[in-house]
Amino acid sequence: MALSPAQAHLMRVEAKRATAQAAPGAAVDASTSRAHNLMRTKLDTDRRRLKQVQSVERKIAIKREILSDYDDYVSGVLASGQGVQDDVIGYVLTWRIDIGDYSGALDVARYVLDHNLSLPDRFERTPATLVAEEPAVQALKAYDAGKAFDIEVLETILALTAARDMPDQVRAKLHFAIGRHHADQAPQRALDHLRRAVELHDKVGAKKDIEQLERRLRQSESGTSAGNPSSRSRGT
Repeated sequence: MALSPAQAHLMRVEAKRATAQAAPGAAVDASTSRAHNLMRTKLDTDRRRLKQVQSVERKIAIKREILSDYDDYVSGVLASGQGVQDDVIGYVLTWRIDIGDYSGALDVARYVLDHNLSLPDRFERTPATLVAEEPAVQALKAYDAGKAFDIEVLETILALTAARDMPDQVRAKLHFAIGRHHADQAPQRALDHLRRAVELHDKVGAKKDIEQLERRLRQSESGTSAGNPSSRSRGT
């Protein structure tokens, strides 16, 4: 649904105006926002399209294809500064995470968390739990595949959700993912996160990583001491 520049501007303005006029925590719907009505109709169409596809890879490709159609509406809603329940925003958040658009997802996540909003009914997890768990899982998969992952995304999520309630197992996954991706460049920092992961959930899977890092650090300290003249006895 490509919009002309003028239409895109009107979408942002209408979304911002309607959302700003809604009561905090209220649900925005077709009766309060023409922009929402248009986006909700598109959302329903896109969801039906996605349900017809079995391949997860293909679903992600479709989400990547359609998400930009929601950008102007989302920009307007976020610019309103007024937290209202909006299923469109909830789906955009989850879809952006699904396609790996973490920067875009975090923009929406901050809005949702700041205003204590809920996800659409079909989602069983709270926003904080979803925002913490899905990127952590994707980061762990990337690690297992030998691929890089933006550690700053995980650190931002950890800080963003620090005060939010969620299952210990989920926060453990986040610490586990951070620890693994810090292991090469910041082993001590990685070790702290891995130990925290095990504290939160004993079966998170980080114990072998901890053993390997502790061994590396001992060897490193031993090598440093051996190479330091002041640490060896000297003849007179």
